[in-house]
Amino acid sequence: MARNDKIIAGLDVGTHKVVAVVGEVKSDGSLDIIGVGTAPSSGIKKGVVVNVTETMEAIQRAVHEAEQMAGCTVGAIYLSVSGAHLRSFNNKAQVAVQSREISETDIERVLENAKAQPIPDDRHILHTVPQEFVVDDNDGIKHPIGISGKHLQVAVHIITALNSSVQNVVQCAERAGLHVLKTSAELLASARAVLEEDDKELGVVLVDIGAGTTDIAIFHNGYIVHSAVLPVGGDHISNDIAVGLRTPKAEAERIKLMHGCAQSSMIGDDEVIEVASVGAREPIPRSRQLLCDIIEPRIEEIFRLIEREIQASNFQDVIGSGVVLTGGTALLPGVAETGEEVLGLPVRIGYPRRVGGLRDMVHSPVFSTALGLVMQGAAEDAEQARKANGKPARKGGWIDKLFGWVREVV
Repeated sequence: MARNDKIIAGLDVGTHKVVAVVGEVKSDGSLDIIGVGTAPSSGIKKGVVVNVTETMEAIQRAVHEAEQMAGCTVGAIYLSVSGAHLRSFNNKAQVAVQSREISETDIERVLENAKAQPIPDDRHILHTVPQEFVVDDNDGIKHPIGISGKHLQVAVHIITALNSSVQNVVQCAERAGLHVLKTSAELLASARAVLEEDDKELGVVLVDIGAGTTDIAIFHNGYIVHSAVLPVGGDHISNDIAVGLRTPKAEAERIKLMHGCAQSSMIGDDEVIEVASVGAREPIPRSRQLLCDIIEPRIEEIFRLIEREIQASNFQDVIGSGVVLTGGTALLPGVAETGEEVLGLPVRIGYPRRVGGLRDMVHSPVFSTALGLVMQGAAEDAEQARKANGKPARKGGWIDKLFGWVREVV
């Protein structure tokens, strides 16, 4: 089907499922979601490809489903990258301003200097995210273009990735017949989809609990100041259930999704569920309270690890907006309440926002990353259009790109 508007697709390749979201940028700049596709996958473990064929086939199924719904063909995608191999650090750089007023060229030069850091040969810089600029002795500047000064300094947050891990997931997408436009850290894509500007100004912790990993990003004064990936997630809960209830892993996952709860106070003593046994034996009735007794300690452990990471960041005193949870595990009843008890901070579930079209279909933490990728693509498309038309940089255009976490080095 021919369309006059711009089509953008995001692909989130996760441990349990692949999620594809297709968006359409309207002539007025708004974003409508027109296609959604999901497919189960067992080719990814903790964000790393362990089976190329299975991952490729899952990508094909998810994208085909989204294409069928959208009524168009997807040729290029924005792709998420996750896994404990991601590393991050903060850095600063300075350059002399070439003319009296700071230009885009000056900003590009200082960012190039900021990312000129020695990193191991098996890694590369995935993102260089500007935090704030300093012009001469004036700090806290977010939009320096047009400001007069002699020296421009920038503080950045740099995220690096293992070459082989990124190459493998890109290879799977390419074998599925897709062109990868950009790769983006899962935590940045999710943040774009679910966080409010007020959250980032006041100080907020984004926690994306997926099946294989838990991504953490801390924001303060409007920019990211710390990020990390923990090698634990919803899969560990399913494994505990499988062992504790002596049931196959697939059944444990089903039970978790249908009957799981992270707060024992939310479960009645007389609630009973049917649990499939190993082999051909008949299902066994089990107390739902027993299921909760298995889940709750693991959720508490995950939040203890999150608490440790927050403390290690040294930003624990500037989290005025609390914690926002997203990812599939965030849908587990009682998870926010458990998080508040462990962290001592307000915790809420983060849902994707600011889109039209099939908004009800993607109004779930499961779609945060894929939708964030589409939003990233829309922002980059708007920036390209601005440059093509020769319009000056302004908030909502190039500045939006700069502080919208879409500047990448791949």
